[in-house]
Amino acid sequence: MYVSIWCHNLNLSSRSLAIALVVCVTLVYFSYSFNACLFASISRSLQQSNLRNLLTLQRRNVSSEPVKDAGTAPEVTSSTAIMSNGTASAASIGNGIASVDGAPKYQMLRQQGLRPSRHLPDTLIIGVKKSGTRALLEFIRLHPDVRAAGSEVHFFDRHYQRGLRWYRHHMPYTIEGQITMEKTPSYFVTKEVPQRVYHMNPATKLLIVVRDPVTRAISDYTQAASKKADMKRFEQLAFVNGSYSVVDTNWGPVKIGVYARYLEHWILYFPLSQLLFISGERLIMDPAYEIGRVQDFLGLKRVVTEKHFYFNATKGFPCLFKSEARSTPHCLGKTKGRNHPHIDANAIERLREFYRPFNNKFYQLTGINFAWP
Repeated sequence: MYVSIWCHNLNLSSRSLAIALVVCVTLVYFSYSFNACLFASISRSLQQSNLRNLLTLQRRNVSSEPVKDAGTAPEVTSSTAIMSNGTASAASIGNGIASVDGAPKYQMLRQQGLRPSRHLPDTLIIGVKKSGTRALLEFIRLHPDVRAAGSEVHFFDRHYQRGLRWYRHHMPYTIEGQITMEKTPSYFVTKEVPQRVYHMNPATKLLIVVRDPVTRAISDYTQAASKKADMKRFEQLAFVNGSYSVVDTNWGPVKIGVYARYLEHWILYFPLSQLLFISGERLIMDPAYEIGRVQDFLGLKRVVTEKHFYFNATKGFPCLFKSEARSTPHCLGKTKGRNHPHIDANAIERLREFYRPFNNKFYQLTGINFAWP
């Protein structure tokens, strides 16, 4: 009898041990699964937090380190491809994946799975020469979501035969959510350019800075005269036979100011909703206002505000507390705010009479009255 009881107890102990073992294994499994999920969640949160902190830091600095274009990295694939007729499509242009710049910011972005790459521009500053295009470019590129080619590429007017692949290689690196921009003022007055831009991307947004055409012509002449010591006087070049009665419309500085003539070519391909006209006069007097309009037009948060500018009374031109290239207060350059030569008042009045009907036509086309004299 005692042997039977002992065997029975032994059987119960084995069963209890087995149950306890199963319970322990189950608890260990669930504990491991829970901790693994928790660790993965924390890791993802830390990565996202690092990325947010990086982008926040960018916006606080309102500046981004420029990535060098030529010679620093091989060709990078774009999300835009070139169709046989030159039109950009949604397919990839190239097949290779290029390495990105070695700057710490881009290394960190790459660690987060973001690969900066070159893209064809979303936005073009197409003109007008000597109206404030350089100022506009430098002011808007303060925005961390705008990346711009540093120099005028002249693709659509001088290098179009090189193809869109060549053009894309001259663009800066961007990440998702950033706008690629390029500025070449001569695009506005070159007849073939509107169609070429349309073939690249019919949704391209266009920025046009305009200024009183008389003042613009004098500024244009002043720039040219600074490079040529023996240049004739403005009055001799702006009029035929030395008389103020006939304006020389073949002279470049005068010809460019007939804005309506060139705008008509652009609106054949692009609706006015894709064109933003910026007042060159107001860009100088109130840069924050005009840059605010530009940010709205591009769908950007208003990051660049009046706190980024100060007015230099000596130059009569707005300057920056810091920019993409420099972290200290500075003006755009000695050529900005250059003093104009004295021009005969009768010559100026005659030019104003000449431009008046063209200005009115331009006001009608744009729906904006710039109130030029």
